[in-house]
Amino acid sequence: MAEMCLSLMAILVLVVCVVELICGGAAVETVGYSRKLAALVEEQPLVLTYHKGPLLSTAPVDVHVVWYGKFSPVQRSIMGDYLQSLGAHLHGKSKKPSVSTWWKTTVKYKGGVSNQAAVSIARLGKQKIDDSYSLGKLLKRTDITAFVESSVKSKALPLPEKSSNSMYLVLTSKDVKVEGFCMSSCGFHAKILPSPTNGEKLLPYAWVGNSTSQCPGQCAWPFHQPIYGPQTSPLIAPNGDVGIDGMVINIGTVLAGAVTNPFNTGYFQGDASALLEAVLTCAGIYGKGAYPGYAGDLLVDATTGASFNAHGVNGRWYLLPAMWDPAT
Repeated sequence: MAEMCLSLMAILVLVVCVVELICGGAAVETVGYSRKLAALVEEQPLVLTYHKGPLLSTAPVDVHVVWYGKFSPVQRSIMGDYLQSLGAHLHGKSKKPSVSTWWKTTVKYKGGVSNQAAVSIARLGKQKIDDSYSLGKLLKRTDITAFVESSVKSKALPLPEKSSNSMYLVLTSKDVKVEGFCMSSCGFHAKILPSPTNGEKLLPYAWVGNSTSQCPGQCAWPFHQPIYGPQTSPLIAPNGDVGIDGMVINIGTVLAGAVTNPFNTGYFQGDASALLEAVLTCAGIYGKGAYPGYAGDLLVDATTGASFNAHGVNGRWYLLPAMWDPAT
């Protein structure tokens, strides 16, 4: 397994990547990332190049979720509402900005044989709960790959339909340790190569872990004191759960990367073994005026003091990472 684990450091309002190559032996490639803050030198803005490969362009994308480990009903509700919000149109000025308007930036990414736009709608698909830790609490990345494959083979999770795409999202609870988690990544997206098991389809999937008790200063910033860089006070999480609100940021990052660069032949900057994607180019930026240690100008609830930049369904608030806009 050729895995690219990207360790990101904020450079004023941009970032550089420290790359670690890990070798193994499975029919899968992954792109992972972590978030670290450190004041370095200013660099020129990054530009994502299209590498002439397919995007996920058949709408909608059904995000099928595996809950691995112990998640409370409230935690599942927060992230379920977030995934539902990606394709939900919210009415009224008070509902702007919204999660769906943020996600629609993906439609500006175009490519493939007919120059189709990446999907503008994503939605929550089927869900599978494994709260018995069937593979234990210490997972290798190959375990996650095999788990997705077995879930599809057993039909616990469906294969893509002709009229839609599928993305498989594995979420691990705070007591599950995953290879490379915290040391080199907060999450990754990958592909499973075609085989008789998966109907000869190329399947994109992703993983994100709950960093609450492992590395919140790295994977849940700005809701926790950062491990590196300026030690500013953390923001109040909009849904009251540092680990879960941190996971929302990381889920947005890997999903945007998976849609615009599903097979490492789409939009990215740099060499394929050390790449930056749609959100990774903007790491550490959540609002205007962002700089290391400061997430930017955000909306703040007057009652709770919670910071957010997007409205979701069921009255939810979320903090979403900036996404590179091909048009601007």
